Amino acid sequence: MSDNALHDSFFALHHGLPRQGPGSDTTTRRLLALAGPLPERPRVLDLGCGPGRSALLLAAEAGAEVTAVDTHEPFLAELRESAAARGLDGTDPDGGSVRALRADMGSLPFPDGSFDLVWAESSVFVLGFDRALAEWRRLLAPGGTLVLTECVWTTEEPGPAARAFWEEHYPLRTVTDNAAAAVAAGYHVLGTLIQPEGDWDEYYGPLAARAEAADTSVPGMAEAVAGARTEIALRREHGSDYGYAGFVLRPADPRWRTRPEAPGEEAEVRRIEAAAFGSAAEADLVDALRADAGAWLPGLSYVAEAPDGTVAAHALITRCHVDGVPAAALAPVAVAPEHQRTGAGQAVVRAVLDAARLRGETLVLVLGHPEYYPRFGFERASAYGIRPGFEVPDEAMRALVLDDSVPVPSGALRYPAPFGV
Repeated sequence: MSDNALHDSFFALHHGLPRQGPGSDTTTRRLLALAGPLPERPRVLDLGCGPGRSALLLAAEAGAEVTAVDTHEPFLAELRESAAARGLDGTDPDGGSVRALRADMGSLPFPDGSFDLVWAESSVFVLGFDRALAEWRRLLAPGGTLVLTECVWTTEEPGPAARAFWEEHYPLRTVTDNAAAAVAAGYHVLGTLIQPEGDWDEYYGPLAARAEAADTSVPGMAEAVAGARTEIALRREHGSDYGYAGFVLRPADPRWRTRPEAPGEEAEVRRIEAAAFGSAAEADLVDALRADAGAWLPGLSYVAEAPDGTVAAHALITRCHVDGVPAAALAPVAVAPEHQRTGAGQAVVRAVLDAARLRGETLVLVLGHPEYYPRFGFERASAYGIRPGFEVPDEAMRALVLDDSVPVPSGALRYPAPFGV
């Protein structure tokens, strides 16, 4: 049997299926929400688009001008037909549109900064996670976002059957390991999510039916069917070991170097806090939190450096509790007066949130300006049943879930003693 026969049979088995990997319209919408506000007519690049389920949704619901890329022309033909049937072929000047293009995602023909959103559901494995982060970043316009989904371990100790399969086909990492790789590659993590089991059903259900009806006398088809059934059986028997996860990433602002506070910088942090707030109160709070072993979280006092190397901004996360369950409190956040409204504050907040995510924190609370903190993904804490033990406007008390696989506690929020509340 030739490689061409197996290749042709694989695509024959998959042609006409609604999806070419685990996913759902609901998951696409959740990932889109995590990406935050987009321009009125966002330019979107959908890589490894397959028959274009995500591309069609992004065009229809986000009003996006989608360039959908794949190497398999029959998928693109199917997408063009679907786009035309939905009026998404560019004939409506006021609506979204889909342009299907045959191209290699490893050698893309687009200028730097061409897209507001680069999207890749169930396709990043073609290049590998790290290579995709490195090569696709240049495609993003300033403030642009990269959204991708990737197969991951969902347990620290996967069983031998799952481990053997994935080590042979595509080595997996955990969500935290991939998030750490993204941060190391110069991205901030805006959000992650573990895709539900229904996303696998949307892919494997139609594929299983197609495998059952396939003509295995066709050269290569028996092997293609056997491969599909092996995957489906592995998922059925060992699905608790692995899953698909979404990652929503944004390149860090290159103007600001962010890092943990270094030993001996306490006085510099104190200077920034006092200058930003016009009094010593917040500086005293940081010192008191630093002295409270139950509140201080090593590695979560972050600074942003100005181009000359001086400290321009500071952000601190310490331990708090919600109904007795450990959580994290973001406060205070301070920017030197000469660097306010320059992006230094956003840079240091995103950096300390990344650090909290990577050390395993699952929930961050902040009491702050209701028009500022939503840009980081914070929602009203009351939506989760979280309430502070003191009077505060509902819209000012905010919560950010860093790990949606962990139940969010509800109840009374208790700050550490130095806050005095």
